[in-house]
Amino acid sequence: MNAATNPPAPVSPGPTASAAAGDPVAGGAAGPVVLGIDVGGSSVKAAPVEVDRGRIIGERLVLPTPSPATPAALGATVGAVAAHFGWSGPIGCTFPGVVRQDTTLTATHLDPGWVGLDAAALLQRVTGCTVSLTNDADAAGLAEAAFGAAAGHDGVVLVLTFGTGIGSALLSEGRLVPNTEFGLLPVRGRPAEERAAARIRTERGLSWRRYARLVNEYLAVVETVLWPDRIVIGGGVSADAAEWLHLLTARAEIVPAQLANDAGLIGAACWAADRQDRPGRTRRAADGRTR
Repeated sequence: MNAATNPPAPVSPGPTASAAAGDPVAGGAAGPVVLGIDVGGSSVKAAPVEVDRGRIIGERLVLPTPSPATPAALGATVGAVAAHFGWSGPIGCTFPGVVRQDTTLTATHLDPGWVGLDAAALLQRVTGCTVSLTNDADAAGLAEAAFGAAAGHDGVVLVLTFGTGIGSALLSEGRLVPNTEFGLLPVRGRPAEERAAARIRTERGLSWRRYARLVNEYLAVVETVLWPDRIVIGGGVSADAAEWLHLLTARAEIVPAQLANDAGLIGAACWAADRQDRPGRTRRAADGRTR
């Protein structure tokens, strides 16, 4: 099967959400709805999001990330997501790498063909919709700042997402510093995400206690270069926060992500809505302030 033309079937299909497509009040929403898509190294997650409240409307869809995740193959998967929802409105999409002005500059966990690509233009062609692109961890950070564990916090907050790699989002006074890559900080001579990503725990069959030791080692390195007031632990492992977060130690307060694994797609949708609202490209922080 050619992944570029025949993307895999949904892992968790549910009732159609096409009623919300392009309709700002459909699906029980009281405000605008944007399709959020969170592209990761192992899966692509999507759902319609009521952006004023950070609330998912209807079903979540999960597809496996194609391997190899070339622009053609992954683009076809994103196109399949839009088609599944019958979407015709704006789309917010994350990418697991550095994104500047809709161009993807790194692709550590995907195909190198993404480097230097106008990825938003590609995704607009395959979906037929306006697509706004942002870094996956930045999207999660914006969502947590607006609706989750970083909301209302006026200090420095570091959001870390543990998945295939380790993503990071740095917020100061509610404002995002984009495209940080603190998952690449060296720990024992290797990028931290090669030692402490959630993927490593799964591959090595580590207990939560042993995994926490690896994460603590990473946090100690992070706190040699940053002095955050709060560290938000996100990604798939946040769903098991009760099992292991009490084992973590740091100077900063450590809290679980409140939006868990939905933070990326919620943040992507909000990012897209924000860009729709600012044709002059004035950027709003998560707390509504302009910058």
